[in-house]
Amino acid sequence: MADLFDTAGSDAPEAPRPLADRLRPRALSEVIGQDQVLGPDAPLGAMLAAGTLGSLILWGPPGVGKTTIARLLAAETDLHFVQISAIFTGVPELRKVFEAAKMRRRNGQGTLLFVDEIHRFNKAQQDGFLPHMEDGTILLVGATTENPSFELNAAVLSRAQVLVLKRLDLADLERLAQRAEHDLGRPLPLDGPAREALLEMADGDGRALLNLIEQVMGWKFDGKIATEALTTRLMRRASQYDKSGDAHYNLISALHKSVRGSDPDAALYWLARMLQGGEDPRFLARRITRMAIEDIGLADPQANRLCLDAWATYERLGSPEGELALAQAVLYLALAPKSNAGYAAYKNAMAAAKKTGSEPPPRHILNAPTALMKDQGYGDGYAYDHDAPDGFSGQTYFPDGMKRGVYYAPVDRGYERELKKRLDWFTRQRARRGGA
Repeated sequence: MADLFDTAGSDAPEAPRPLADRLRPRALSEVIGQDQVLGPDAPLGAMLAAGTLGSLILWGPPGVGKTTIARLLAAETDLHFVQISAIFTGVPELRKVFEAAKMRRRNGQGTLLFVDEIHRFNKAQQDGFLPHMEDGTILLVGATTENPSFELNAAVLSRAQVLVLKRLDLADLERLAQRAEHDLGRPLPLDGPAREALLEMADGDGRALLNLIEQVMGWKFDGKIATEALTTRLMRRASQYDKSGDAHYNLISALHKSVRGSDPDAALYWLARMLQGGEDPRFLARRITRMAIEDIGLADPQANRLCLDAWATYERLGSPEGELALAQAVLYLALAPKSNAGYAAYKNAMAAAKKTGSEPPPRHILNAPTALMKDQGYGDGYAYDHDAPDGFSGQTYFPDGMKRGVYYAPVDRGYERELKKRLDWFTRQRARRGGA
């Protein structure tokens, strides 16, 4: 069975190999852009120096070297390298992989099992790795583009170290481009701005860059290619965005925090990133309205109404015109005075309600529609606030025996500044009249 999954060679003549395959690093020192993982004092560097390599989860975007690192780790540690993909591998295939690994172990050789897209395995399949990891049959190296905290079993995570690989920056991509030029024996036929545009098109993905370079090198073109000609012939790599995945939550978090941080430019940028990635504008309309409630609140009561109007405008106009209404709402929220006092007050009141259970209201604020209820004292002593000279009786409305709760603390910003003045006045009057 072994040849199905193993990387054994063959005597058959090789087909032309893509540039990305030809430039695959032959040693960990040749891997570009992952010094935070591979450096001498970094996790993998320290493990290899100590000879204590353990199971790993490599988490990072596409095209940053996850598969390459796994192959090189097997070579560095003299382990047999086996690669499978969670997309195409079922339980029968996994059993064969584990049986072959056991046979190798009996013959004195360990197995590094590289599982691409490991997050695609369900809980039962992930649990199937555990006994073989624990008894040393395999050293597991999993690769995922999704957050392992959400996608992998706690049992697997407890037996493996998660290493975060970063997207390649422009300097990393330039080094990779120079390596490609050396392999091809000639420079890219691009002027300076076009070369930078090509690197940006790759969007941090080394494999995508090499594919783009291979296309450019195949063109018949006299002289240097300018940016306009380049962008006419090449499409930019689609941004990494999964509406149900990690990028979705990262970007909505970035949008929300930019609004909370009163940065309209950053907020508009993250909104644009999500819309370009194909996010549902209705989801964004809902989240923008939530921001108005959670982070602006009564500091600007108009903010919530404006968000609802923007949402309704989108529903009337649709895309792309309606998206402008959402953008304007985001700009308004970013520049609005901020307060989470109402949000905090609500959570505090909910906590108090949960703690006090079924405490009844005090009798003086209970209605007494029947004679029996009047005989029980319902409504006795109630002070009708409109009869007070200043429209405020100062009575208490909390359950008998319950200490008065203080949940709402308005901030000294925006419209809440006025609400704070009113609250302070009521508090002083209540104290004078003994309502506290």
